[in-house]
Amino acid sequence: MTPELFLFLILSGAVVGFFSGLLGIGGGILMFPLLHYGPQVFGFDPIGVKNITGLTMVQGFFASLSAMLFYRKQGLVNRSLVLTLGLSLFLSSLTGSLISKAVPDNVLLFIFGSLALIASGLMFIPRSYGKDDLTEDQISFNQTAAIIIGITVGFLIGLVGQGGAFITIPLMLYVLKIPLRVALGSTLAIGLFSATAGMIGKTATGQVPFAMAAALIIGAIPVAKAGAWLGKKTKTHYLRWLLAAIISATAIKIWMDLFR
Repeated sequence: MTPELFLFLILSGAVVGFFSGLLGIGGGILMFPLLHYGPQVFGFDPIGVKNITGLTMVQGFFASLSAMLFYRKQGLVNRSLVLTLGLSLFLSSLTGSLISKAVPDNVLLFIFGSLALIASGLMFIPRSYGKDDLTEDQISFNQTAAIIIGITVGFLIGLVGQGGAFITIPLMLYVLKIPLRVALGSTLAIGLFSATAGMIGKTATGQVPFAMAAALIIGAIPVAKAGAWLGKKTKTHYLRWLLAAIISATAIKIWMDLFR
């Protein structure tokens, strides 16, 4: 790996880490297209889709951990929600990541694009912002629905190498009716379950280039906490629309490539 590519990966990790903290996402929704399209733009060799899915899992784990510790201090991580969704995500995500090596790249892109499209559609549904600043001890949710979401989504995000925040946040907001700030903080903790499972599966099947992963981690960890601090200061309707825009742009780009 050249020094130029190493620097590109550090900067990529920093950019995605910042948005991980700001929006409560592991960063895969940004990291995947950045690593898929970015290297060619700067004259580097393309990174294979399977390696990208492994790298997004590793980066997502460390960025989520850094930002989640900040949200936890603010009382925005609900333990019951994290355990219910996180444990159901863990096993199903591990299963998906272990069999992903046998799945063709175009199928992985199709699944990722479909999840992003669904998430994008949900984020544009009108919602009230009145309860978005509630802390974790002031909320309740349907545990059965949370388990069903965890099992279904976990398998799919394990296939495509994602922590899954880009789809679990909309499902929390519109299905489980979780306030936005608690959804962001709890999603970071939940993402650790799915990212751990996915990282084990991707590493075990040889889909993680470790030198590249190290560069992403170096960039992501310190900046993710700064993003989390800014997210706490930002009005929730701005966070919602920014997240909707990022998910939508990614979905559009992936579907354009698939149809091409």
